[in-house]
Amino acid sequence: MSQFLCANTSLQSLSEPDDGESACWTWTARDPRTGERNQVFTAPPRKELPSMAKALRRNQAAWSAAGLEARIGTLKALAAALASPADVAALRAALSKDTGRARIASTEIDSVVRSIHAWCAIAPGLTPSGWSRGRTMPHIRHRSRFVPYALVTVVAPWNFPLLLSMIDTLPALLAGCAVWIKPSEVTPRFIEPLRQIIAAIPELAGILNIVPGDGRTAAGMIELGDCVCFTGSVATGKKVALQAAARFIPAFLELGGKDPLIVLEGADLDAATDAALRGSVLATGQACQSIERIYVARAIHDQFTARLVEKARAVRFNYPAIGAGDIGPIIFETQASILAAQIADARAQGALVLTGGQIETHGGGLWLAPTVITQVTHGMKVMMDESFGPILPIMAFDSVEQAVELANDSQFGLSAAVFGPRIEECEVIAGCLEAGAVSINDAALTALFHEAGKQSFRCSGLGPSRMGAEGYTRFMRRQALIVNEAAPLPLHAFREEG
Repeated sequence: MSQFLCANTSLQSLSEPDDGESACWTWTARDPRTGERNQVFTAPPRKELPSMAKALRRNQAAWSAAGLEARIGTLKALAAALASPADVAALRAALSKDTGRARIASTEIDSVVRSIHAWCAIAPGLTPSGWSRGRTMPHIRHRSRFVPYALVTVVAPWNFPLLLSMIDTLPALLAGCAVWIKPSEVTPRFIEPLRQIIAAIPELAGILNIVPGDGRTAAGMIELGDCVCFTGSVATGKKVALQAAARFIPAFLELGGKDPLIVLEGADLDAATDAALRGSVLATGQACQSIERIYVARAIHDQFTARLVEKARAVRFNYPAIGAGDIGPIIFETQASILAAQIADARAQGALVLTGGQIETHGGGLWLAPTVITQVTHGMKVMMDESFGPILPIMAFDSVEQAVELANDSQFGLSAAVFGPRIEECEVIAGCLEAGAVSINDAALTALFHEAGKQSFRCSGLGPSRMGAEGYTRFMRRQALIVNEAAPLPLHAFREEG
């Protein structure tokens, strides 16, 4: 079995074929609300991937040549379909089944629609145009043009199946690339309804493909693409980077996080605890930019903790009705084991669990209530390893310098947050944090606001920003056209005698 298997692959659910190239791979997806494995999916044989790639490349030439305005029109047709209740009903139902939650499933679809319109609005202003004269050689003029990568491979995770399948796909398509997507095998139900929506838009169907499968499928697709976008764990991201490097293609990686929140003395505690809870618990904490470490000035530590505990205890599961409550089940069962192990490790080392703290089973699904933990140290897994769940460990600090040191004591550097009475002071502290984005007087704003370009620090990622102008231009190579309007220099102009 391939060593490339993604960290989220459920080995028990996969059937390994005798002939890995020509046989299909099948697996049964798990329903996170019931725990049942109740729907069988099939990945194409690996030997079919080259023909898929060839077809996408063939169609990409016309897609690129059609021009940006034509591509905008096609993407807006996709947005219209995703905004149509009739067209999107099956997709919404599949996403809810995949993730065990309803409102966020609808929010994923709405976010993709808004993203399409946003990219279509800004893309025309992001391509170079016009000629420039050389400063030192005015008889030479030059201009740049952007050449899209022919085939972009997108490997997406399970926590936001649609949104994170499309977050890189949309700007790549607008740039003129063909794209194929390998969604997570943990949440595959949305694939077929999305395929049907795409098939109804002929211009899109030829240059966008969605391929079900596991890490072996992803490895085969990376081997055939011209660049790769991967969202997932650090461990699997390193494997993606190595495979891309071996082929000399770019890898754009959005990996794990262990985001810190610093709460300064004088901060509005109601606002700070609201932000901390939402930033940690939204989507059951199954997001890379979730707040996973909270550092609070010692003078307000007890007040902050008491208010956070009160609010955490009021959070409700969306069970038994999917349309009620605040948080859904743990989507991937392996993640429940990771969360339980982190909580057990903290308890064993003397931490106090004030809320939650136990993986609960309801209706066959796995659930974790918001888990506030105090008396934690950086010797505990819950403070150093990514949790990817609704765990809120709190530490007191005695100085701003100590808070910054603690926040930076991590292999991760995705994002962070600072809460305080004065924005100017928060900005100074933000500038000391090793993180790609820092929310000020809020938390996890990158989940809600997508216009600010950022890059991940440390092991949290690699490559240009997926937001802002770079989110579009990274899918194109810059080509320079250089025109000499004078006579070319002869070789003798460079004689030693001169």
